[in-house]
Amino acid sequence: MARMGRPGLSAEQKRELWTRWKEGWSLSDIGRALGKHAGSVFGIVLAKGGIAPPLRKRSRLSLRPEEREEISRGLMAGWSFHQIAAQLGRSPSTICREVSRNGGRRKYRATSADERAWQRGLRPKPCLLSVHPSLQLLVADKLQNEWSPEQISGWLKTE
Repeated sequence: MARMGRPGLSAEQKRELWTRWKEGWSLSDIGRALGKHAGSVFGIVLAKGGIAPPLRKRSRLSLRPEEREEISRGLMAGWSFHQIAAQLGRSPSTICREVSRNGGRRKYRATSADERAWQRGLRPKPCLLSVHPSLQLLVADKLQNEWSPEQISGWLKTE
């Protein structure tokens, strides 16, 4: 089914948006440079509070795309999980779990497995303030002492 609405920005365009924003470009100038309306740029900047989100990167412990390709090749060649694991220097249980969660021996595809793993990493996580009562008390105290949210945020980053 076709996607409705306007297409968003690519990862490269978002990177360029944040670079230009940090350099002090106006929303209109950024929009012109990216071929987007200034309102679209404003929506992205507003959603992130004007602060560029950190670049996503894989954990050094997770399977790399190349390793998933090797798993796929090993499965097609009829290798056991132990043989594939030895080839990659990984535990056989890691290979077994990877294959099981991505369709089994017959349906495993490296590309789709990698995309699913990347998406699973986006799972919603509770905000730190909601799960740490001591942090809640600290922030409430600063707010009662008339600190601005920006001041508290800056202070927390340095502390």
